[in-house]
Amino acid sequence: MSIILSGDRPTGKLHLGHYVGSLRRRVELQSDRNNQMFIMIADSQALTDNFNDINKVRNNIKEVALDYLSCGLDPNVSTIYIQSLIPELCELTFYYMNLVTVSRLQRNPTVKTEIKLRGFKQSVPVGFFTYPISQAADITAFKAEIVPVGNDQLPMIEQAREIVRSFNTLYDNILVEPTALLPKNEACSRLPGIDGNAKMSKSLGNCIYLSDTPDEISKKIKSMYTDPSHIRVSDPGHLENNTVFTYLDAFCEDKHFASFLPQYNNLDELKQHYQKGGLGDSVVKKFLNEILQQELAPIREKRMEYSKNLDYVFSILKSGSEKAQSIAAQTLDSVKKAMGIKYF
Repeated sequence: MSIILSGDRPTGKLHLGHYVGSLRRRVELQSDRNNQMFIMIADSQALTDNFNDINKVRNNIKEVALDYLSCGLDPNVSTIYIQSLIPELCELTFYYMNLVTVSRLQRNPTVKTEIKLRGFKQSVPVGFFTYPISQAADITAFKAEIVPVGNDQLPMIEQAREIVRSFNTLYDNILVEPTALLPKNEACSRLPGIDGNAKMSKSLGNCIYLSDTPDEISKKIKSMYTDPSHIRVSDPGHLENNTVFTYLDAFCEDKHFASFLPQYNNLDELKQHYQKGGLGDSVVKKFLNEILQQELAPIREKRMEYSKNLDYVFSILKSGSEKAQSIAAQTLDSVKKAMGIKYF
């Protein structure tokens, strides 16, 4: 049996970057009943840079839960829980802080990138600065062996592994070193925004959300960044940094051509035609729109159904959090015994 942990910060509805980065993979992993799945809504972590907008985080817990369920996460198989309802995670984080230096946190590439993105400079909140330690607590509390992530999160997993090794060497060999599970498809590791920005971000307004209407999806695809030098249909097109083709790499399968673009057999043929010239961006965008509409329609329909029964959704979060706390409490007890601070 493999123990798998993943999660998302509730700062907004989930978008395609979340979906191809790890959410779609979680649903696949869930189908193997040999896996034990823990899915966390990381509200405590979201508060580290949204401490002045508590309602934003609070309200989006519901939105993330709806996205989880509509994508196919099954609460009868996967434990879905709210981070702040597991106080043991805070205590584990406190103990782990003694195993990490400030300089090590400053060298973490993910932390450096996120601090720059938010413009914190020297005014970075301590909670945000130390969230790799919090993430290590999230993972080790459930003795997770596998953590589905994108490439940008690899430094976080490595830092968690370092904390585990330090603890096990200093005290007792009770914590489990996690392993990152990357998307099968390289294009899914970090899907760009529709504007060509390397990061799909709610704050940048360059996302396609899982809950977007068909019209919203269509409008966003039409506005997608492609190749600025591809002015005329006859011009040769470039694939590098062409957002539409990056999305096709992430979503397109050979079967889609038979349904929506039968003059081609596969994506390689489409790319070759585009690079040679004679293929307009509008044709490629229309093809992508057909694929995404087909992919997202059942997710959107399920979301609407779950939205009609929010009491049921919150009951899932409550029972999942109770189960998660029980397991985290056992790990914390083991940690305190290993450290010699289980006094009575």
